[in-house]
Amino acid sequence: MAEEHDPRLITETGVAARVAAIVEPVLEDLGYRLVRVKVSGTNGCTVQIMGERPDGTMSVDDCEAVSRAVSPALDVDDPVNRAYHLEVSSPGIDRPLVRAGDFDRWAGHEVRIEMSVPVEGRKRFRGLIRGAEGTNALVEIPAAGEVPQFVAHLPIRDVGEARLVLTDDLIRESLRRGGAPGETPPEPADDAPAPRPKPNRKPKVSGQTPKE
Repeated sequence: MAEEHDPRLITETGVAARVAAIVEPVLEDLGYRLVRVKVSGTNGCTVQIMGERPDGTMSVDDCEAVSRAVSPALDVDDPVNRAYHLEVSSPGIDRPLVRAGDFDRWAGHEVRIEMSVPVEGRKRFRGLIRGAEGTNALVEIPAAGEVPQFVAHLPIRDVGEARLVLTDDLIRESLRRGGAPGETPPEPADDAPAPRPKPNRKPKVSGQTPKE
């Protein structure tokens, strides 16, 4: 499925959405795809940008290239009103699924889904991915008690989070695909030099490329 026809259907809200709107075009210009943006209280405040190449790989060098590119854009638009740590990483093996194409790509593997909008009164689903049908994810739910096995058709736009379940089969498949999980950059050292504040701006600390 072509990238222009496979947009992210599971997206962020609030501050994370503002960050995503800024960084996604930057990643696309470099040939990467945005997977997710998450803003958390880790280390005071951390902005995590998860990206990948179209083939699913993301090396340490890729993470550093993305970090260098998005830092100036975030400085200009300033979507976070406090000092923060910038962290760029790969999706990892037990990655989040955010596009219809992700469900096709990882068909046959186990997924855990938390719906934002209930489907037939249910918000949590876990089963085998059977691909995507339009903008619906098809998930085979195993039999439980008197409830027989069935295939759930879940609107991807109503999914809060969908993540692959770490299994031996998933690890083997990731390795077969040539290291699709990529590598996550190491955390910065505690004694890493802090950037100098900019005039009338709060300092921003990058987890990958500390700003001068």
